[in-house]
Amino acid sequence: MTALELGLDTFGDITIDASGARVSDAQTIRNVVAQGVLADEVGVDFIGVGEHHRADFAVSSPEMVLAAIAARTERIRLGTAVTVLSSDDPVRVYERFATLDAISDGRAEVILGRGSFIESFPLFGYDLKDYEALFEEKLELFSLLRDEKPVTWQGTMRPALNAADVFPKTADGFRAWVGVGGSPESVIRTARYGYGLMLAIIGGPAARFRPYVDLYHRAVGELGAPALPIGMHSPGHVADTDEQAWEEAYPGFELLNNTIGRERGWPPYSRARFQQEAGPEGSIYIGSPETVAKKIVASVKALGVGRFDMKYATGTLAHERLMHSIELYGTKVIPLVRDMLA
Repeated sequence: MTALELGLDTFGDITIDASGARVSDAQTIRNVVAQGVLADEVGVDFIGVGEHHRADFAVSSPEMVLAAIAARTERIRLGTAVTVLSSDDPVRVYERFATLDAISDGRAEVILGRGSFIESFPLFGYDLKDYEALFEEKLELFSLLRDEKPVTWQGTMRPALNAADVFPKTADGFRAWVGVGGSPESVIRTARYGYGLMLAIIGGPAARFRPYVDLYHRAVGELGAPALPIGMHSPGHVADTDEQAWEEAYPGFELLNNTIGRERGWPPYSRARFQQEAGPEGSIYIGSPETVAKKIVASVKALGVGRFDMKYATGTLAHERLMHSIELYGTKVIPLVRDMLA
């Protein structure tokens, strides 16, 4: 059995400093680079950086941030969480990640998604009525580009390609996943095009996603495809004690959930909901190293995944606390998880 990979994700959330002032976008991006460097130093397997185009998050070009991390690290794998393929060009995405793979000496990977936020669609001239068609076509094209051979392709959402080649070439290609929130159609499509499955579990118990894991295995088997990786992504925060982790993290969770909730018609976020999700049956991996490790192990066993990525930054949680969380994740949580699984 392949050893479990344990990673971290961030969207580059805009934080506040010790005085309560908003940190600039530029400083937030520099902080993300420092966080990625620390993750490498403490033994984290993967660092993912999300793509957004709104005021809550500083990172709109994750590959640039990942390249900066790559230049200062040795072993950690580098990817996105996620790349919004629907509002991007598959050729350019492939070229950027092939370049990142060269800079990092083969450590690049991409997680592709449709995007849970819609700001990128009007920003880059796409119509939201084409939301499904854009992703379907571009995912198909990206799967062809992964062979790194001339591609002839025709669709309806972008110009056709005739024996088009992409550069730079990689040594062995790079791992590609699709981020899925829980749609059976998305699971089957991910298997059909030959991508790893990354489950975004941001509410409720992880075990409820087991049918999607089983569906993916069946689809891959029926297609006669080789075994592909399955991973999961959930938010969390690690501190020295459970109580400290809760108190540090709650204001950021509350602010971000209420900001998004006002746009989407959600009810106000509450401490009761936060504590429920932080409990054994919830989707927030928050607490002391021991608490977080036990919850990760339970989820990994329930789903049989090969990778767990914790979104360590949510809302305004300060850089210094994020750094301590990363340190504890690498030096305490990861060894505990490996020992428990062994």
